[in-house]
Amino acid sequence: MRKLFMAAATLLLALSVGAVAQNESAGQANSNTSTQNANTRKKRGPVFRATKDQIKQAQSVLKERGFYAGEQTGKLDPDTRAGLKKYQEAEALKVTGTLNRVTLEKMNITLTDRQKTM
Repeated sequence: MRKLFMAAATLLLALSVGAVAQNESAGQANSNTSTQNANTRKKRGPVFRATKDQIKQAQSVLKERGFYAGEQTGKLDPDTRAGLKKYQEAEALKVTGTLNRVTLEKMNITLTDRQKTM
């Protein structure tokens, strides 16, 4: 009986050591994979941003069209974004609520030299 107990304990110990070793190697593989994924991600290019003057001009256009009732602050506040969404929908543009290149061009607002290269 004692030999049977020792054999079972030895087998149980061997299985648990094997399981721990397997978990450690899997953790290292996951760590290496996530590091590789972080290194292979494509870097984001330059971000298109409207200038304060362009935002003021856009607010003026939105106000003339009845999509915005606020002041020309030059800030892309929630009311301006809501007006932009309405304008973009009315002009069959992609509705983003941002002053992207397509929206500025549709509003006949001049792009900066840097914006033209983006």
